[in-house]
This record gives sequence, structure tokens and C-alpha cells, in this order.
Amino acid sequence: MNPYVEILRPGNAMMGAIAIILIAIIDRSLNLPIILAMLAVFFETAAGNVINDYFDYQIDLINKPERPIPSGRISLKNGRNYGYLLFLLGTICGFLISYLTTNWIPFIIVLIADVILYLYAYTLKATPLIGNLAVGFMTGFGFVFGGYTLNNPTIISTSIFLGFFAFVMTTARELVKDIEDMEGDKSEGAKTLPILYGEKITSVLAFILIVIDCALCPLLYYYNVFGFYYLIVIAIAVILFLYSAILIIRNQDRVTAGKVSKYLKIGMLIAFVSFIFGTF
Repeated sequence: MNPYVEILRPGNAMMGAIAIILIAIIDRSLNLPIILAMLAVFFETAAGNVINDYFDYQIDLINKPERPIPSGRISLKNGRNYGYLLFLLGTICGFLISYLTTNWIPFIIVLIADVILYLYAYTLKATPLIGNLAVGFMTGFGFVFGGYTLNNPTIISTSIFLGFFAFVMTTARELVKDIEDMEGDKSEGAKTLPILYGEKITSVLAFILIVIDCALCPLLYYYNVFGFYYLIVIAIAVILFLYSAILIIRNQDRVTAGKVSKYLKIGMLIAFVSFIFGTF
């Protein structure tokens, strides 16, 4: 794969854009602002990935030496400039959305995303829990961004609920990833939650967040946001989430944390699919 495509982590960036697609499906809408919103989330997520790799160069030499920057396939300078370009493209998309809809909230959201993503890569990632919350917040923010792009009060309310779900589960996954990355983070003097307070406490917090999200899932059916088919599909995700929670509470070694991180990501994708089925 071309290193300039690989560094975007396109699957990760597309997952961010899925939030906009889901909101559009729920509202049964497709227009130019929605397409621009998909592009904005893709560019912003990709920019966050690239600038994070730029600042994490030394850590990735240990944790992820095969990535484009630590492997030498992209220079540090080119990686930084590439990240700036992606931020600019995302911001332009946000401006065009607000210009076309005469609603400036989407543009403001993109500007806030620019700041948070940069600060996360520069300093927040090394701050215990705050960095995890920042990533979770940005994931949930995608749904809210979609809601305000459509500017429909009902859809905005739904997007906030879905955004909260994504925020909680993503935060849990980020805590698990911190357990997985402890070795490299220690070498750089990072003060992540598992380094400061231990893997066990971190796994307990991740466990609690996962269980909270699972408990919230039926509410989307109870309050008539989604139909019966949502319950069938979301049950699969809930089983995978709970299995992951049990795994990480039992064992916090690097291999287990890596598996749990992967399972949580798959579970979130299944949950997103359940949102689509719930509209039928």
C-alpha cells in the first residue's frame, strides 16, 4: 500500500465517515451538505491520524515500527505537512456546509475538531484519562456533526444519543489500547492511566464503560428511535462487547488487550449496522 494512503488509516477514517452516513440513513436524506460532511469527517479523522503519527514518532519506533513514518517511508517533515493539508481540506468542507445551509454550527464543530485533534496528538494523549476522553469525544462528535448538518431537531436529538454511545465505547477502547501500548508509552515517559495506576484499575474502568453502553442499547428501541430489527442486530454487538469486557477484566497482558481492542472495534461496526436495520 502507498505510504501516503496507509498513514491515513483509511479504514479508521471511513469508520468516522460512517457516522454521517448513518445519520443520513436515519433521516432518509442525501444532499450536497451531507456528502461534504462525509468528506469533512474523513479528512479530519485522517488528519488526526497523520499528525498523531508525526508526534508519536519515537513511541512508534517501539510500538508500531512498520508504520510509514518510523519505517522511513515518509519523512517527519512530509508527514507534518500532509497532516496540515488534511486539516485544511476538512475545514474547507465544513465552511462549505455552513455556507450552503446558512447554519454556521457545522463549521464551528470542524474548527473545534481541528483544535482537539491537534492538541490530542501534541499533548493530551500523554495526559491520563483526558486523552482517552478526547478521542471518545471526537468519535461521538461525528454523529452530532451529522445531525447539525441536516439541522432537523429530531435528528439532532438522535445524533446526540448516538454520539454519547460512541463516546463511551470509544473511551473504553482507548483505555484498552493504553494497556496494549504500555511498553512504548513508558519509554517516552507518557503518563497514561495504566502506567500511573496500573492495568487492573484501567481494565475495571473500561469494563464499567462497556457495561454502561450495553445497558443503554435497549433505550433506542424503548424510545422508538429504532425498530425491532435493531434489537436483533444490536444483541450480537452486546454479546461481543460483554465478552470483551470479561476478557480484559480477567487478563491485562498486551496480547489480550490487542484482541479486546479489535473485538470492540468490530462490535461498534455491528452496532452501526444495527442502526441501519433499526430504520426499517
